Amino acid sequence: MKADIHPEYHEITVIMSDGSEFKTRSTYGKAGASLRLDIDPKVHPAWTGGSAHIVDTGGRIGRFNKRFESFGLKK
Repeated sequence: MKADIHPEYHEITVIMSDGSEFKTRSTYGKAGASLRLDIDPKVHPAWTGGSAHIVDTGGRIGRFNKRFESFGLKK
C-alpha cells in the first residue's frame, strides 16, 4: 500500500432510529463521531417486508381465487 493516500479508519458510534446504538469502524467523520440514522433495517420496508402492503391485499387475493377457482385442487 502507498503511504498517506488512504483515509483514516477509526471507531464511530452508530445511533439507530429507535435510539439503540453500536460501535463500528468507519472512515466517516473523526474518531469518536456519531452517525445518527433516520432509516435503518428495523424500520425500512425493504428489511421489514413492507407490512403496510399486506393489509391492502385481501381484495386482490379474493379476486385471484375467484378468477382461478376452476384450476388446481378442489376443496
